[in-house]
Amino acid sequence: MKNFINLSVRVALLAIDLIIWWWALNQPFSEIMNLSLITGSILLVYPVVWLGRVILDKNTTIGRTIRITTIMHYTLILLFGVSVIRAISTYDDWSVWVLPVPDEIGIPLVIITGAAALLSVVNLALKGLGAPFAIALSRKLAVDWMYAWTRNPMVLATLAFLLSLGIWFQSVLFILWVLILLAPALLFFVKVYEERELEIRFGTSYLEYKSRTPMLFPGKPGK
Repeated sequence: MKNFINLSVRVALLAIDLIIWWWALNQPFSEIMNLSLITGSILLVYPVVWLGRVILDKNTTIGRTIRITTIMHYTLILLFGVSVIRAISTYDDWSVWVLPVPDEIGIPLVIITGAAALLSVVNLALKGLGAPFAIALSRKLAVDWMYAWTRNPMVLATLAFLLSLGIWFQSVLFILWVLILLAPALLFFVKVYEERELEIRFGTSYLEYKSRTPMLFPGKPGK
């Protein structure tokens, strides 16, 4: 019964995020409002993550960590989602600096990186026994397949996918937004919050995995 209630809460939180995403996608915002959503949502990630880490460190029981992490995930899904949705849906407004890359290059990059992102989700689900969009946190530490080469294949593949979209859009500003705003915020979450909560939930097994596996860019799998 408790597991059913927890799942119901997660599904409800995801539904709220999706409704707000849909609203953000379909609103005819002014240029100033649009820019505020694209940049402001990302900038809000920093205080949210910092506050989450402070709360997390006050009491490091596993049950409490799971509850806080669930709230953190859905908050960040909302913030990142709104920013990304507005950035993608209004990329035509980012055409001040055009990157002259033909579709024959941009489209394959989008397909390859999109497939890598999907595979990372499948990898985590099969090896970590979790579900995407924080519906179920991983119950095991995923250390095989893509996770043997990097601790964050999903983050790497997602950033690569967004950069590929920028190349396909031929938008220098979109690419700069990914590199200067979105990527640092996402990595801040990983480094400040996620590594800590994984340490709490998986203990020495995570610390050993962390010591032998690169954080982001793939390296030869350790023993």
